[in-house]
Amino acid sequence: MNENYNVKMKEIIKNMDGKKSILLHSCCGPCSTACIERLTNFFDITILYYNPNIEPKDEYEKRKEYQIQVIKKFKSKNKLDILDCDWENEVYRDYVKGLESEPEGGARCNKCYYLRLDYTAKKAKKLGYDFFGTTLTVSPYKHSKTINTIGESISKKYNINFLYSDFKKEEGYKRSIELAKEMNLYRQDYCGCLFAKEYDNK
Repeated sequence: MNENYNVKMKEIIKNMDGKKSILLHSCCGPCSTACIERLTNFFDITILYYNPNIEPKDEYEKRKEYQIQVIKKFKSKNKLDILDCDWENEVYRDYVKGLESEPEGGARCNKCYYLRLDYTAKKAKKLGYDFFGTTLTVSPYKHSKTINTIGESISKKYNINFLYSDFKKEEGYKRSIELAKEMNLYRQDYCGCLFAKEYDNK
């Protein structure tokens, strides 16, 4: 039986003792919109823009700029800010070496999820956040079970709470598109990884 991670997230929120803080990894501005909307009543949210997989550099910077715009434009109930990071593209390329020819959704993507979630959890633990999480599950192209399983294992590694999620549930992806249009955000046509883009264009 498949786990309903959206229900699991709701149960966590229901059982929280007051407002909590979360370091929420985000892949881009459009994806973050619906996730922020769903969480803002319950958390002080800090968006972590750590995406060393995004290439080329000007694409990375463009997506970051639109992520910053979301933070500025979003009418959040509680605290909402952003924590920027170095690009670290070399770290990503070294980490997925040998998996360059994998299709999107394969072993390379799983390692990429792990890299970004591990960084998020480590940073969240260091800075004293109550939870860490990711916007990745809003995408219909991402496997929520894989992402949540990775997040769960990393939460045990660093002894910090992971917010399970499946943000695509309850038309979350559709809502992210609506909000992106309202905010006039740039919506990219590939995940950010050039390996996946090259594979799709073969």
